[in-house]
Amino acid sequence: MPKARISGVGMYIPEKVYDNAYMESIVDTNDEWITRRTGIKERHVSAPDEYTTDMATIAAKRALDSAGLKPEDIDLIMLATVTPDYFTPSCACVVQGNIGAVNAAAFDYNAACSSFVTGLVMANQFIENGCYKHILIICADVLTKATDYKDRATCILFGDAAGAAVLSATESGEGIISYEIGADGEGCKNITSLAIRDDAEELEKRIGGRKETIWMAGQAVMKFAVKAMADSSGRILEKAGLTYDDVELVIPHQANYRIVDSAIKRMGIEKDKVFLHLEKYGNTSASCIPVALCEAVESGRIKRGDKIILVGFGGGLTWGAALLEY
Repeated sequence: MPKARISGVGMYIPEKVYDNAYMESIVDTNDEWITRRTGIKERHVSAPDEYTTDMATIAAKRALDSAGLKPEDIDLIMLATVTPDYFTPSCACVVQGNIGAVNAAAFDYNAACSSFVTGLVMANQFIENGCYKHILIICADVLTKATDYKDRATCILFGDAAGAAVLSATESGEGIISYEIGADGEGCKNITSLAIRDDAEELEKRIGGRKETIWMAGQAVMKFAVKAMADSSGRILEKAGLTYDDVELVIPHQANYRIVDSAIKRMGIEKDKVFLHLEKYGNTSASCIPVALCEAVESGRIKRGDKIILVGFGGGLTWGAALLEY
């Protein structure tokens, strides 16, 4: 049975930056408050005419270059987003056309900020059963286009980005070792952005903002996130018969510093074993983990043969953790 390994990674970050000084100028907040509560100093913002598929296309091309593959080598494109260009066609189909991946099937999926791990788990099944050899996973969002900049609790958090990875069949020891994905639908409205439901007026009254912007019940989400990320990481290690001592690096969803710090303490690991880029990008939804993975690879923090944990949580509520040998 073949295994699935990450053969290439790529990312795209928009040029425009909203730093904390800019946030001070548009909402009742300040740099000290933002930094203390979130750890974020800057967030990157897509241009007015730049959308999810534009960013996803660039990240996809870079991942293909990293993997040493041509677009026609890709068998499947899976794209995760909560800010699609259209209800239909799927963003994955748009990217397929943009890059010329003429042999690839394509579809979108949505597990919010847990989407990269969820995508790895799905793609792993296609590769292990021999259906596909090369799968392109893309996570991209233009969250700033769905942000209420009058809500200081959320507008300071979000940035735009795209991250991608190619998962390829291998007969070597590298690849996904163990994983877990899950959901808690009872908490589904703790992170909300409404599409076409007819209770929009009720929701807008409850959240005090426009229905299509992101609303979050901060304390409930934090409580869920800390437990979900720490406990799922522990369970996948137990499944593999390993401990954190066997792991070179943990890459968590970059939601905010308080959540990550509390999860690290619950895991019982040192901060130098955790890769963070919160200060530069803020919360970029599903792309947080693949962007961090790409940066860790390009900076030498991860080398071939290293065991790493990717772990996230998101709206749904969802969570996912994967242990792999890079």
